[in-house]
Amino acid sequence: MMPLSMTEEGVTNVIKKVGGKEKTRLFLENLGFVVGGTVTVVSEAGGNLIVNVKNSRIAIGKEMANKILV
Repeated sequence: MMPLSMTEEGVTNVIKKVGGKEKTRLFLENLGFVVGGTVTVVSEAGGNLIVNVKNSRIAIGKEMANKILV
């Protein structure tokens, strides 16, 4: 497993774990980052990621991306 922030752009990954405090995990799960779901990094700029999850593009910071393990 590795953090989402370390994956390559354009590669689809399966989410294996969502870490962090309960509030953070619930926030990420509400955005669609659930275990078993797929996520693709579209682009990375200044440490922030644009990701494709559940057919939606979402921008997340590197700190949040580090809590999502694929």
